Amino acid sequence: MFGKRHLVRGFAAACAGVLLLSGCGSGDTADANETTAAGDPVAGGELVALQLSEPRTLDPGGLSNTWAHHPIVGNALYGTLMTNDPTTLEVEYGLATGFTTDDGGRTFTLTLRPDVTFTDGTPFDAATVEFNWRRIADPATGSSGIRQAAQITGYEVVDSGTLKITLAEPNPHFAQGVIANALNWIASPTALQKGQAEFDANPVGAGPFTLVNWTRQAKMTFEKNPDYWDAPKPYLDRLVVRGVSDGPQRINAVTTGAADLSLEANWSNLAKADAAGLQTVVTEVGGGQTLALNLRRAPFDDERARRAVALALDLDGLNSVVYNGDGVVPTSLFAESSPLYTDVEWPTANAEEAQKLFDELAAEGKPVSFTFLSYPTTDTRTTGETIQAQLSAFDNVDVQVEVLDYAQATARSNTRDFDMMVSSAAVQDPDYTLWTAFHSRSPGNFTGVADPELDAALDRGRLSESTDERKDVYAEAEQRIVELTPAIFYIAAAPSLMASPDVQGIEMYTLGSLRPEEIWIED
Repeated sequence: MFGKRHLVRGFAAACAGVLLLSGCGSGDTADANETTAAGDPVAGGELVALQLSEPRTLDPGGLSNTWAHHPIVGNALYGTLMTNDPTTLEVEYGLATGFTTDDGGRTFTLTLRPDVTFTDGTPFDAATVEFNWRRIADPATGSSGIRQAAQITGYEVVDSGTLKITLAEPNPHFAQGVIANALNWIASPTALQKGQAEFDANPVGAGPFTLVNWTRQAKMTFEKNPDYWDAPKPYLDRLVVRGVSDGPQRINAVTTGAADLSLEANWSNLAKADAAGLQTVVTEVGGGQTLALNLRRAPFDDERARRAVALALDLDGLNSVVYNGDGVVPTSLFAESSPLYTDVEWPTANAEEAQKLFDELAAEGKPVSFTFLSYPTTDTRTTGETIQAQLSAFDNVDVQVEVLDYAQATARSNTRDFDMMVSSAAVQDPDYTLWTAFHSRSPGNFTGVADPELDAALDRGRLSESTDERKDVYAEAEQRIVELTPAIFYIAAAPSLMASPDVQGIEMYTLGSLRPEEIWIED
């Protein structure tokens, strides 16, 4: 079982940091084992769950394993190779039985649970994992998982239950990246080779549920897989998943009983859920959500423009408008409870200095003008509009807001066609998050930052297995990120959910990924 979960019991501004920072006594914590305190799991019933977006496809290569995307669907259809304890990051195994390295992370050996089959009857074996991981590494697949898959340069199927991989460079922390993205979800190659349309109608995995029906823009209905390897799980007979990007709709659905559970990213919703007597669970992370600035083009190819916007923004004011003051403005890449925490000083708002920089750039014929690219969620759109309103108080800066649906916004981010947009650098294991987000060679480097000093620190952090050494190295990396300003950390991430009191067995791993096979409904 997992370690501690942070159950939201109070959202007063003075103690909002209890979810991410230790030392605030008003918040309660509870061990995940306590979720079964109502008694032994009860089989049967239906759960209606909300997630923040509807996927464009059920191909695991098109899904993303974070709280803001598609974790319920991915975990339901495909199960998991591995999970982790979000507090300790200790790896726990599911469809895999081991993922080990004996050479400092240059090679890994993946061993699989024997005698498992996909729901189409084909074997779940080492060759199927290789097939899936190669697809995710192929840019043509368009998978966010390429950030990790691209590190793999060699595959060897040792036997049906054993796959050996070789990485381009040693990475002893590679397992955390596998767990946190689409590499953790394996689909039947036979089904995938029938094409996307056929696969979306009949996705085939080895997970706890199978798809009954998908009505686009409405709901997905799943039923229990009677041949799931980890019987008697799943406990539910049916699972209904809806994608709801609008925050008020999500909180209204759960409080009125139209939904039993919702993944959440909005601090204000969590406060309302807590006040309504709902269960609220938040995964502890450092860093947070960012305003990613595209350094590949004007205006943010000029460090002065990035610094000017960072100094001009009132992040506490943004928190008040977007989250009713219930959020937490980040001040570190690590929670104070983390052994990697150091007190690196982050800049604060300075309107006078910001205006000087805007004027300096305008005098050179480079007034700051950019577009905020927004996903359709209420909080993201309001974030863009608030930034636009705040910066309108300054001369020589102009901001436009462009709102797109998830598919369009994701396509634009994948092609790096944006000026500013919301991204995330929510830190659990720093290698996965920080190397992915800010290393010049990372396929997940949305901002385009390319700095040898930062790269060197991130590389040293990746190779080290010493906590003391990693603490020093990541302090260097954090200081360099502050100096370069490739992104503005504007609100602490809330990998979280809210649920009615009768929902039991709630377990989340990595960045707020819910395990539906563990859930049961109290009578």
